Amino acid sequence: MKLTIVGCSGSFPGPDSPSSCYLLEAEGYRLVLDFGNGALGALQRHIGLYDVDAICLSHLHADHCLDLCPYHVVRTYSPDGPLPRIPVHAPADAPRRLAAAYGMPDEPGMETAFDFSPLTPGTFEAGPFEVTCARMNHPVETFGFRVSYGGRSVAYSGDTGESAELVRLAADADLLLCEASFLDRPDLPTDLHLTGRQAAEHAAKAGAGALVLTHLVPWYDPAEILRDASRGGFGGRMELARSGAVYDLG
Repeated sequence: MKLTIVGCSGSFPGPDSPSSCYLLEAEGYRLVLDFGNGALGALQRHIGLYDVDAICLSHLHADHCLDLCPYHVVRTYSPDGPLPRIPVHAPADAPRRLAAAYGMPDEPGMETAFDFSPLTPGTFEAGPFEVTCARMNHPVETFGFRVSYGGRSVAYSGDTGESAELVRLAADADLLLCEASFLDRPDLPTDLHLTGRQAAEHAAKAGAGALVLTHLVPWYDPAEILRDASRGGFGGRMELARSGAVYDLG
């Protein structure tokens, strides 16, 4: 199983990265987790334009889903004609919300290109992957994911504040891809995002093998996020996400 960081910028694209997008590959199958604004361009550095097999969207904030709109164009108007629909696992309102973002009627909407399945807590299969999803702690309906293959697993927080569900989802994962949007300062809003320290605390409680800090908001110095995380009690390998980074989980 291979993980590629396509985009890791939080809330909006930064100068070095698009918004959230992560590519998981095994047995030639390509699963995309989140498809934030700017991600479609960067994704083409790693796979062909038509090579996505399935997509999971953690929630419907623009920095996690908006490039599904241009990808609808890709799959609908390619020079060789429309491509087969691909599965999109997303919150229940995704078809309506994304059709509105594109500016098209609800019917048939984007369902000419995508086969939407509403997310609920539990486990499903996507090609060779086993995908488990759980609700996270964010103001809108949001899911974290655990993707497993061949005895290896990657957990992804989506967007979340402090969450016991995230600890359970990431238990003994080989790698936790965890949001770290805030600097560790007093009087931060609750139930919204994590600091680097809080991300490390979640990784430590989960017993994850490695921690990659992501959803890095461009107005903060990522080195400060990493310093905050060093105070979270996590003893495993820890680093900042970087667009283009690849992790081979064997």
